Amino acid sequence: MVSNNWNDKKAADIVEKSGNSANDQDLALRVYSSRLIGADHNLVLHGGGNTSCKLTVKDIFGKPVEVIHIKGSGIDLEQIDAASMPAVKLEPLRQLRQLDSLSDADMVNIMRQNMLDSTGPNPSVEILLHAYLPHKFIDHTHATAMLVLADLPDPQAAVKEIYGDKIAIVPFAKPGFALARTAAEIYEKNPQVEGLLLLNHGHFAFGDTARQSYDRLIEQTNMAESWIAKHMSDQAKPVAISTDNSSTANILPMLRGILGNRNAEFTGNRDQPMPVMDWRNNDLVMQFLARNDIANLARRGLATPDYVIRTKNYPLFISRKMQIEGRAAIERAVDAYITDYRAYFDRNAPRFDDEKILLQPSPNFAWIEDIGLVGFGADARAATITADLAEQNIEVMIKGEACGGYQPVGEHDLFDMEYWSLEQAKLGKAKPPKLTGNIVMITGGGGAIGMATARSFMARGANIFIVDLEEKALARALEELGPNHGGIAMDITRKGAAEEAVNACISRFGGLDILVSNAGAAWGGAVVELDEAVFRKSFELNFFSHYAFSKAATTVFAKQGRGGQILFNVSKQAVNPGKNFGAYGMPKATTFFLLRQLALELGSSGIRVNGINADRIRSGLLDDAFIAERSKARGIDEETYMAGNLLKREVEARHVGDAFVALALSERTTAHLITVDGGNIEAALR
Repeated sequence: MVSNNWNDKKAADIVEKSGNSANDQDLALRVYSSRLIGADHNLVLHGGGNTSCKLTVKDIFGKPVEVIHIKGSGIDLEQIDAASMPAVKLEPLRQLRQLDSLSDADMVNIMRQNMLDSTGPNPSVEILLHAYLPHKFIDHTHATAMLVLADLPDPQAAVKEIYGDKIAIVPFAKPGFALARTAAEIYEKNPQVEGLLLLNHGHFAFGDTARQSYDRLIEQTNMAESWIAKHMSDQAKPVAISTDNSSTANILPMLRGILGNRNAEFTGNRDQPMPVMDWRNNDLVMQFLARNDIANLARRGLATPDYVIRTKNYPLFISRKMQIEGRAAIERAVDAYITDYRAYFDRNAPRFDDEKILLQPSPNFAWIEDIGLVGFGADARAATITADLAEQNIEVMIKGEACGGYQPVGEHDLFDMEYWSLEQAKLGKAKPPKLTGNIVMITGGGGAIGMATARSFMARGANIFIVDLEEKALARALEELGPNHGGIAMDITRKGAAEEAVNACISRFGGLDILVSNAGAAWGGAVVELDEAVFRKSFELNFFSHYAFSKAATTVFAKQGRGGQILFNVSKQAVNPGKNFGAYGMPKATTFFLLRQLALELGSSGIRVNGINADRIRSGLLDDAFIAERSKARGIDEETYMAGNLLKREVEARHVGDAFVALALSERTTAHLITVDGGNIEAALR
């Protein structure tokens, strides 16, 4: 059931802070209830749905004018504010009802002509439907329960049983002028109704106040939930599903590489990034994939065409048999999907007067038997959006089939939405940052250099996977980086740690593109006096962990078949030993040789191997106490000590991070080590 989260005290506080103007108070409550709706993913997901309110304001001449504030196109209700709800003059919109037809271009032009603030976002494409209904507050959602009703073979009977005469049914039409006029006519024949069910689309509720409209939305949704629950209780109890996730680490990178290859062929860009993945294997998904009608449902379509711009029309279905047969079988499945999508385009594009340009024909999500649901995207956020929508679609399918059948909108209407310019505009056309789509693993990622490196890669669009020894350091890192990144806390020197970390990265993002092998620590003392155990411990961290992570990363790169990168944080100690630092410098020198050896052996596979020699960076290796000690021993202040280089300026962790990014972007550079030390001739390479 959906919770009613309206809080009278909070609403009163919002009204009080909004000022004395009734308009300001109504708009503030409109924003408040919109955020309540957006925060509940049972109601809307990722920019879906829209809300509005009608107010009378004064124009620049002081004359009263009626306006509608409506959610801007593509704005997420959970984050909406007043500025994201542009005000549009109502009367010109109402006059449009006199027309027999209205083009999308004319509709958008008229909306923008009548905006009170011309700098605001484009109003929702549903604005005319909101405008033609008389209510002050209107809420539109794609609630799971309402989509179940909207996709039934006999929705009229279900709606009558659940709501009596409180909800009217509107036949499917693409959002815009025709749908708005039809919905208004149906409402005007049934003015007592408190909501509308738009077949194969969604749900509208309305009222005289923000509270009334919101309450009706929740009540109507929960009435549908209760009705569905009765039908679901008659279904067979779910059986236990045993999942073997060991194959996930093999299948996801393999599929990622295949998709990357096909997308590169389509764009003509051989360096086209592979998609980032979002993998789901919860009980809902796994029970669904265990059904015996799964292959049929895979071709049934989407619960609402609003999602097609994110998900495409169907999933890629990978059976258990295909997984056993291996890469060639999965390639055939992907190629069959692409062929089918091209045929879908060829069947539908000629229906339009304007030329339609084929979108990337590869799938946007997959159903993989025994593994789960996987969403694909240009980055982690896009993959998550796709996976969320696809997961909701599964729930609608399950409940719809239990309640009489799942019959969503057909191919023609899906195509109309997918290739509708107003929908495509929601995706944005801005050029993405250079490293968008790249998955970067950073060991020692919670430390100063690790986090600086993470920030540098994230700024270029990469998704980051942090590996760190300390749980607290990992938590701090992920809190800063945000929800589109991941990580794992572990001792990277223990046996099997590298494979575990890489598999965790695959589970989070589907694969790996760049390994930044950064973790390290220094043990001091004269070589001849050091305990052998200390030497061995230093080699485990400062050499063998780099070696182990390189091997694990290379395994993933091979499965993807698209090359990859390994970047080492070596050290100036590798070429310029420091007194009493042999236990640190010697494994670092070995890591330097590892870099060159790997570059030599992996270059033919498209794997580049490079590194950084840094010196005198404030980090775990060079903390405040150590800086103070070294400065005092040399008879200089700390600032002078830290700037002890040719440039006479301190080198910071961010400079190391930027250098790692520079190497990552140097497409024809491998076996290279660059210094980031402000100039240290003694540590310069020959």
